[in-house]
Amino acid sequence: MPGENLTRAEARHRAATVRVHSYDVDLDLTRGETVFGSTTTVRFSATEGAETFVDLIAESVHNITLNGQPVPLGAWTDSRITLTGLAEENELHVEADCRYMNTGEGLHRFVDPVDGEVYLYSQFEVADSRRVLAVFEQPDLKATFTFTVTAPAHWTVVSNSPTPEAEPAAGRPDAATWHFAPTEVLSSYVTAVVAGPYHRETGELTSADGRTVPLGVYCRASLAEHLDADNILEITRQGFAFYEEAFGRPYPFAKYDQIFVPEFNAGAMENAGAVTFLESYVFRSKVPEATVERRAVTILHELAHMWFGDLVTMRWWNDLWLNESFAEYASTLAAAEATRWTQAWTTFSSLEKSWAYRQDQLPSTHPIVAPIEDLEDVEVNFDGITYAKGASVLKQLVAWVGQDAFLAGVRRYFAEHAWGNTELGDLLTELEATSGRDLSAWSEVWLEEAGVTLLRPEVVTAPGEDGAPHITGFAVLQEAPAEHPTLRPHRLVVGGYDLVGPEGGRRLERVVRAELDVEGERTEVPQLVGVRRPDLLLVNDEDLAYAKVRLDEASLACAREHVSAFTDSLPRALVLASAWDTTRDGEWAAGDFIRLALGSIATESDSTVVMVLLRQLATALASYTAPERRAELDADVAEQLLALARQSPAGSDTQLQLVKALALHAVSDAQLDVVAGLLDGSTELPGLAV
Repeated sequence: MPGENLTRAEARHRAATVRVHSYDVDLDLTRGETVFGSTTTVRFSATEGAETFVDLIAESVHNITLNGQPVPLGAWTDSRITLTGLAEENELHVEADCRYMNTGEGLHRFVDPVDGEVYLYSQFEVADSRRVLAVFEQPDLKATFTFTVTAPAHWTVVSNSPTPEAEPAAGRPDAATWHFAPTEVLSSYVTAVVAGPYHRETGELTSADGRTVPLGVYCRASLAEHLDADNILEITRQGFAFYEEAFGRPYPFAKYDQIFVPEFNAGAMENAGAVTFLESYVFRSKVPEATVERRAVTILHELAHMWFGDLVTMRWWNDLWLNESFAEYASTLAAAEATRWTQAWTTFSSLEKSWAYRQDQLPSTHPIVAPIEDLEDVEVNFDGITYAKGASVLKQLVAWVGQDAFLAGVRRYFAEHAWGNTELGDLLTELEATSGRDLSAWSEVWLEEAGVTLLRPEVVTAPGEDGAPHITGFAVLQEAPAEHPTLRPHRLVVGGYDLVGPEGGRRLERVVRAELDVEGERTEVPQLVGVRRPDLLLVNDEDLAYAKVRLDEASLACAREHVSAFTDSLPRALVLASAWDTTRDGEWAAGDFIRLALGSIATESDSTVVMVLLRQLATALASYTAPERRAELDADVAEQLLALARQSPAGSDTQLQLVKALALHAVSDAQLDVVAGLLDGSTELPGLAV
């Protein structure tokens, strides 16, 4: 018996058998706390005389008819209704009771402890629309969906189409019915129903094609005072303008709602025109700027999915990475070029790439394009490889083919495949056409092989005529672990930085830039031969490549003393990341990294870099130091964090993060008294609001 699984072979066979036209879905949300009524009518074409199945996970099924003829209820087994004797054109009607969920799957039901109100929202990815309706549950069987929802009259109901005026439910003064217009052609996993007494803020924007697109921002009524809708709408408008120009195609749907929902089991979900977000993005107290930026990038990530994922959808889940990696890359690009977070690539390097490197060195790593033979395989691939490594590799691809050629290929891709389903090769075909590059070999080593390589500089110097050391030889060495021995081509930059300026105000400024392709175990860099040796040499400056990086001995010595002197946040973050990876691999003592991190935090301007450094500091203390020294080191680090917090500008982001870290590391009675005092107000730190 299949249980709730679906294999790729079954999906491929079903897609060859049926073509779905439309769904009419009638939901009754007034039947109590446990179940709701679900009536589905599906219209589809099929190979005449064929047999197939439709998916449904329900509490009970009351009626099944196919082309006007009753189907025995025994045809419903596990999660499937078997259909036999199909005609060329078919109409299936299924009446069932489905169960509310409390796991973030299907139709999730939550009771607000503040006011006792009930809030519902759907979450259908990967295969949970079948918990709400009878459906051909696979992404390549797209159709239109017409939802009719009956719910308590004081509720708000949101779906993919604009919310209509509610009509009184016949004979039920406490209930109302919402008849939604048919959706565009969608995969079932991006359809949505959200219902409850949600608080709503509204706005609008003008799309590139002249349409007025209504905007909505929703949350529980008890959180309304904390909803900063103006900021959310500002980011949304910036993202719309950027994507419509970059993708060469107007926003594809009629409206755009963003709903912050309770007990969400992910970060967000790209339901077409009705995106859901985890509720912690409604900030009820002061949060670090890193968290505010993370929310902005998440908003832009889900908005990118309206084109890449909803308008054009993967044929099967093996290309899940392409959906998520593209949205992750595009959201960072949009943040850097269209919002106030111009340093977004620093954030990406510090947060996303470090996640990818960590996951790619675990025994559980896998190729970006992972073999997905059934639905159970999909569940383990929502990880740092699919999201962060995939986006990093796309950034490397953009560096290789050029951003203009990349976006031109994306525009061709949308034009060719709008409202359809695609595979990786469809995108690569368009990118090859616009870039002139053959991407087959690139795809093989980057997408079909797991693991991360390590790049080391090899520097040879000799005194020049001015007496200063000059580079007489420079090469980039590439290493791969034995478990994943593939060496990859990298388009990257080697940057050279010098200390300039007077004592007390010295800064590291780039004086040399060499862009090149690295291939194989050793790549000579003739562009640097004859150059006076800079104080610090950085392989993978600008962070174009996906690879671990080491500093040569002289550069590492410079970084230990002057890492805060970089005038740009990205090279500073890259040097710190290299130092962390060197520590993680046991090539550098944890104490050295702890000293470097504590020396960097006070002057670090990027909130996410501070957040990541503090996390790495905690890991170094807990895992990379000698057990017999940890208590002593914890106490010492806590003292330094307290001193740094007192020195930080009053009310600054760094001050807030340092105090949070102090609470984590405090061990002595005196330190714990400070933390307790900050919490109850008996101890004050100027500018800190608890």
